[in-house]
Amino acid sequence: MASRSTPSLPEPRQEQPYMEVSALEAGFLELRMRLFVAGSGPNESPMCPSLSFSLRHSASGDHLLFDLGIRRKLETHPPAVQQLNAGREVLVLQSVDESLVKGGIDPANIKTVIISHLHFDHVGDASFFPNATFILGGEAEDLIAHAYPANPDSPCLQTAVPLERARFLNTEFAQAVGPFPRAYDYFGDGSMYIIDAAGHLPGHINVLARTNATGSWVYLAGDTAHDVRILTGEREVAVALQPDGQVRCIHSDKAAAEEHIRRVRTLLENPKVLVLLAHDRQWYEDNKDRGVFLPGVIEPQ
Repeated sequence: MASRSTPSLPEPRQEQPYMEVSALEAGFLELRMRLFVAGSGPNESPMCPSLSFSLRHSASGDHLLFDLGIRRKLETHPPAVQQLNAGREVLVLQSVDESLVKGGIDPANIKTVIISHLHFDHVGDASFFPNATFILGGEAEDLIAHAYPANPDSPCLQTAVPLERARFLNTEFAQAVGPFPRAYDYFGDGSMYIIDAAGHLPGHINVLARTNATGSWVYLAGDTAHDVRILTGEREVAVALQPDGQVRCIHSDKAAAEEHIRRVRTLLENPKVLVLLAHDRQWYEDNKDRGVFLPGVIEPQ
């Protein structure tokens, strides 16, 4: 159970709707851990997944995606991303659209795509989802306006999502849920909350999804942290010296990111909540053959 100091998650109502959550293969990338985790060695660069997720609403059958992983055509990303990826391995054995087809779902039938943030390993290729509305955090709108090519140095693409089908959340974050002060009850029935997850990149959002009618949850944390040890408090967020001599953090607002990490950390006290980071290599290795990827479902805690 959550401690007395930790706000509890909402109790299920009668005939509570929930979300069936499945992982999706969406590519892999080499993470230079010295940029993410304080105290990492200079050669510590494991291959990590860039996980995406399928979510199906039990009552309506509505099918949503959280993140789109890595697109195959990396050369279509901005020069800043090309430079970032120079000398490191990025691998797309199966893209999100291919994962959906393998799981029996036509990408054209997806009506909603939630994008945690605009980094290249999360936006995938929106062209495979011609009928979807794209949901992003409100601050992502300004980020897109000043992305590449308008800003030649930006690592984000102005065409990452179709703006005519994009919805940017602002006033929707009108309630608190558990440890999170800004949440949006997407279906209005307590089955899935979109969480304002400030800190990593402007507009960064997470998803808190109920996974059964009796009190189990999964928290899709995106890039809240890039290593579970940061989430547990065993390690700290890195601040690294860049080749240009500047000291930078992978999070655009380190203080806000660390505050959000502390909030997510409280969920670890609740055995009915599974917290998943987008790049959790250990969870991937432990579960890749256990039926959690579409058409399988992540079993409730």
